[in-house]
Amino acid sequence: MIWRLVNAIRPNQPINVDRILGASYNTRSVLEALIAHTPQFYFCYPGRIESINSNDTIKKGHKHLMWMPNLPHENGIVKEKKTDIVISEIPVLEAYYDSLVLPNDLVVDELDIDLKRRHAQIQVALYFIGKQLGFRTWVAQNDKGILYQNKKLGEFEGVISKLDDEVLIKSHQDAIKAALLIDCIWFKNGRLMPAVMEIEHSTGVTSGLTRMKNFYDRFPPFPTRYVVVAPDEDRAKVVKEANKPQFAELETKFFPYSAVEELYALCQKRKIKGVTEEFLDCYMEPVYS
Repeated sequence: MIWRLVNAIRPNQPINVDRILGASYNTRSVLEALIAHTPQFYFCYPGRIESINSNDTIKKGHKHLMWMPNLPHENGIVKEKKTDIVISEIPVLEAYYDSLVLPNDLVVDELDIDLKRRHAQIQVALYFIGKQLGFRTWVAQNDKGILYQNKKLGEFEGVISKLDDEVLIKSHQDAIKAALLIDCIWFKNGRLMPAVMEIEHSTGVTSGLTRMKNFYDRFPPFPTRYVVVAPDEDRAKVVKEANKPQFAELETKFFPYSAVEELYALCQKRKIKGVTEEFLDCYMEPVYS
């Protein structure tokens, strides 16, 4: 395994340990920590290219390791190396959004309009991912008026108009009330609920976790995923908030924007079908420990 790492790295270039060694989550963290404590390795945050509708922007990237054999540091400590390197973490696939208009009755400050638009884009992506995977989608009551492709999001095929019509939940009125403003809930075959999701782009992570916990407390124990969907650079904030005692029962997962749009682009390009809902676990990171 170590030889695979040695053969893959290049001096002064960011490396992604999980892709080279096949590690993930806690295993990846242990490997990164061990390697980062050795004299020739530093950690860094290279920029990340985010491509939407062929418009590229540079965003804060994930933590990577960098091998610097000519600049060793003291053994047993971890040191950061500043870098201007920019990498593309999602080659080939690109997410495309058609014309999107926010509801007329949505009250936002002028400076917040881009944040609300980004939130709406991710909500659209989640709907189309769910549709491709055969799910019915609940969209937050106050977001059904989003116009996409000259049609209200609430009018799209597979979008649930009233939660009272959904077999799995219709007999639980308190849970229905708690779910009305949750950004996205996927249902399948009247028997399954693959995910309950809150998009946290312009609000604090705590507000979304609180909405999901409120729903969790009012719905009988049921296997699902409670998911925070947020920008990649907010991962540390999501981990911190999700691990607070009051949210422990949710066993929260993190669905970063880059993973949402990678899956959305895959659905656009390949029209995937026939996969089980466990396929989602390839894109959602468990952050509760």
